[in-house]
Amino acid sequence: MEYTLIGAALLVSAFVAFSFIKAGIHKLRTPDEKLIEGGWGWVKSSPKGTVKFIGVAEVLGGLGVILSPLAITLFNLDWAYGLGVAAGVGLVTIMVLANIVHIARKEFKYTWKTGLMVLAFTVIVTVLLAVYPTNI
Repeated sequence: MEYTLIGAALLVSAFVAFSFIKAGIHKLRTPDEKLIEGGWGWVKSSPKGTVKFIGVAEVLGGLGVILSPLAITLFNLDWAYGLGVAAGVGLVTIMVLANIVHIARKEFKYTWKTGLMVLAFTVIVTVLLAVYPTNI
């Protein structure tokens, strides 16, 4: 049973990590003007550097979510508990704030995607905390 939970947590973590790393790299590589042309209207009204900051946070959060369970499982590194939880909580925070921005701007076609990502992350963090109980 424990191996099933570990496998499920690693699989879902890998998928979500890939999604966030890909999204973060896209935000980092694409100029703001191209993002605005692509329909990202919120970029126009956000402070300069916000998109790049979000991109960096998504890449680091994605790395933390997948590397933490691997470090715990493969190398028995206890200090990685907090890293995984912090990465998960940080990405959930990003997604909640993104959802608020999209709802305020009436960009409802984007809100269902962020809602699903928040749900996926809630499941990941819950499973990781169940499999790897911590004293945080």
